[in-house]
Amino acid sequence: MLEKEIPQSQTSQNASYTVSKFGGTSVADYQAMLRCAQIIKSNSNNRLVVVSASAGVTNYLVRLSQEAVTLEEQTEIITNIRTIQFNITQHLSAEVESSLNAEINGLLDELSSHTLRQSQQYSVKQGDAILAFGEQFSSRIFAQVLISIGVNSAYFNVQQVMKTNSLYGKAVVDIEQLSAATRKLLAPKLSQQVLVTQGFIGQDGLGETTTLGRGGSDYSAALLAEALGADNLAIWTDVVGIFTTDPRITEQARAIKEISFGEAAEMATFGAKILHPATLIPAMRQNIPVFVGSSKEPEKGGTQIKQSVDSNPTYRSIALRREQTLVTVKSPAMLHASGFLAQVFGILAKHELSVDLITTSEISVALTFDNPSGSTQSLLTSTVVKELEQLCEVSVEHGLSLVAVIGNGLDCAKGIGQSIFQTINDINIRLICHGASANNLCFLVDEQDANHVVEKLHSELFV
Repeated sequence: MLEKEIPQSQTSQNASYTVSKFGGTSVADYQAMLRCAQIIKSNSNNRLVVVSASAGVTNYLVRLSQEAVTLEEQTEIITNIRTIQFNITQHLSAEVESSLNAEINGLLDELSSHTLRQSQQYSVKQGDAILAFGEQFSSRIFAQVLISIGVNSAYFNVQQVMKTNSLYGKAVVDIEQLSAATRKLLAPKLSQQVLVTQGFIGQDGLGETTTLGRGGSDYSAALLAEALGADNLAIWTDVVGIFTTDPRITEQARAIKEISFGEAAEMATFGAKILHPATLIPAMRQNIPVFVGSSKEPEKGGTQIKQSVDSNPTYRSIALRREQTLVTVKSPAMLHASGFLAQVFGILAKHELSVDLITTSEISVALTFDNPSGSTQSLLTSTVVKELEQLCEVSVEHGLSLVAVIGNGLDCAKGIGQSIFQTINDINIRLICHGASANNLCFLVDEQDANHVVEKLHSELFV
């Protein structure tokens, strides 16, 4: 069964550990890996390490996974990947370097074969096989970096336990199989060794490599923490925790010491890129605290995400999500009629389009869609629109940004709307969504106004 909650009894028998996940910039080069290795060594509770591909490698693999890549470009990219990895292994002992380089060269030969087949006959399945190599490189190398500083460590192939369906590119993990395989194959080894494994990748019932899609590495770590019944999940990245808003927008942004699961989920959903929303789902199911910190500056601490926190301010953060599309459907037939929305959502479901926000009036409905670049935008402006126009009048607007004010009790606190909208009374608000959640108030603005809106609101609400 897919995505089924693991009963607590299945995990309580396991020893308690911290699962630590390191992103691509954290394992980008030898010095970065060494910093991460010291983090693991500094706390004996760190028993399972999940790594992303070294920074830059994933972009190369994405290119190799595409159609019609010339043999010359394939060769150049694989040479560049080899250079990134060998620049790390050269800092290890001569014996280890030689052994690792031979292993990496073997993997690169496999990668070359996959890439050649992909260029000749493109398939999404082949693409997943290509994309999975980055984590295979970095996990093997990081295990040896740990050993080099005296940590008893070993590489572990996550595909032994991370079983998925065959939806290549965005595979769904079989939670029950993961739990059983983790207890049998992974958990018994953690008392003797720190295991280093891969995020983002899995394996289907046919033995084929799958990937979990965007945010898959963090999500993998959270699923493994759930399966192990871990005490904590630590997400190590290149920023010092979660901020009140994007520090690139305003220098007034400040790190948040602690935040509830509900608030963090809203932030992740509405644009805070430091965590993917799916990451929190396994942690919330088993009430596993999540720490987010910087592997570059671990001494500065980070953000603790947990079920309940000491502070529950009205305003916790402001999230911004760009590239929003607003679709408005309008028809007099909606008036006092039933079934109209079912028809609209039936068309959207057929084209696998997910609606984010919705507001309604008597004869019209406004819907927002996230990140419509590329294929999604194409569908919204052609196929989907044509089908919707069989039912009603349709208008499509691009170039919008979603601003989400995240906090507590926003659905019932007095003066919320006045505080927010009076602050930005010089800005045109295209849509407002409020009342469905106690943790957020959302609205759409023109993309060109987005940074200005966030800066003004942050200055007013976080004084």
